[in-house]
Amino acid sequence: MEQLIDKMMAEEKLQSPSIDFTSKIMSEVLVLEQRKLKAYKPLISKPVWIFIGTAIVALVIYLSFFSVSENNLEIGKVYTDKITTAFSGIHFSKNIMYAVLIVPFMILIQVGVLKNYFDKKYQL
Repeated sequence: MEQLIDKMMAEEKLQSPSIDFTSKIMSEVLVLEQRKLKAYKPLISKPVWIFIGTAIVALVIYLSFFSVSENNLEIGKVYTDKITTAFSGIHFSKNIMYAVLIVPFMILIQVGVLKNYFDKKYQL
């Protein structure tokens, strides 16, 4: 078996790459790397944030200047009484209450961790 391999190796010529082989490979690698890079796009764009902020400010201004406080207290009391009577028969277990209190905090933690991950990934 060894003699056969030696004979086959003696018949084959040693092949060498062309002179500019490395530069061609590196140029292809650079092109592929540039294709992989993605531009960071925020989930909510700046115009949408501006619209949301403007809407909140407008709502606060409207409620503070154009609402009559005496009527609103009476209407609020009526609705509060109706809501409390409607939900008076519902009782939640401690586990559900713990879940309702803890889940929002866990979501906020995950958002922070994911934001850090993507910031590092996109190098922001």
